Amino acid sequence: MNVRKILYLFVFILLLSLFAACSNQDSSAEADTGGDDNLLEEVKDKGVLHIGTEGTFAPFSFHDDSGKLTGYDVEIVEEVAERLGVEPEFHETQWDSIFAGLDAKRFDVIANQVGITEERLEKYEFTEPYTRSTAVLIIHEDTEGITSFEDMEGKVASGTLTSNWGELAESHGAELEKVEGFNQAIDLVISKRVDGTFHDKLTILDFLNQRPDAPIEIIPEETEAVSENAFMFRQGNEEIIEKFNSILEDMREDGTLAEISEKWFGEDVS
Repeated sequence: MNVRKILYLFVFILLLSLFAACSNQDSSAEADTGGDDNLLEEVKDKGVLHIGTEGTFAPFSFHDDSGKLTGYDVEIVEEVAERLGVEPEFHETQWDSIFAGLDAKRFDVIANQVGITEERLEKYEFTEPYTRSTAVLIIHEDTEGITSFEDMEGKVASGTLTSNWGELAESHGAELEKVEGFNQAIDLVISKRVDGTFHDKLTILDFLNQRPDAPIEIIPEETEAVSENAFMFRQGNEEIIEKFNSILEDMREDGTLAEISEKWFGEDVS
């Protein structure tokens, strides 16, 4: 065999190897992206529900004095998982990374007071709401000249970039000082490094239960618009969403949702 034939044979073998490698990669990619063909069956087969949450967002998702992850959202999704017959496994991440985690399939669902918005509905799907709350503006008690949401125009508000509250601040003309979560947002208000922060009323009431002497003032939204929060999934998972809704309805009818609500807020917020 001459040198030219050997060279042709070598190139042919190399091309075959490259083609096989690409085919394997394509198969792997299909396997990675095909996990949501039926998420409900996948969760049941594995016996585990992977849940994305912050773990720093009291009273919804946080660690108690013993270090245990607890909170309103945590207890509700744990009850849903129990009635689904699977174990809940929590994956903690910062709020601004939580949607990317769902997109990347690091978890199956987000349980973290995610508000239902038109923008999110374009990309994700939600269960029926399990929390309803109104928006409030928090300012330092010594602040003058801010008596309504509209007075935040041209002022600085602390908030997370991708939350309803950050969007609410910007919609009222405020400059957003980016933070990682509620604790940072409220600390900036107390230290007077920002003019205010927008959040839901339930979070603030819980905060005042823990720190009744905090030097803050609550300004309610004049319209009393209600924020609805629900569990969020990737699109195309109707079966597991329907199952979640069925379980949530059972929990509402048998009083479980009201019991968990009253434990954390003193009233039914579901």
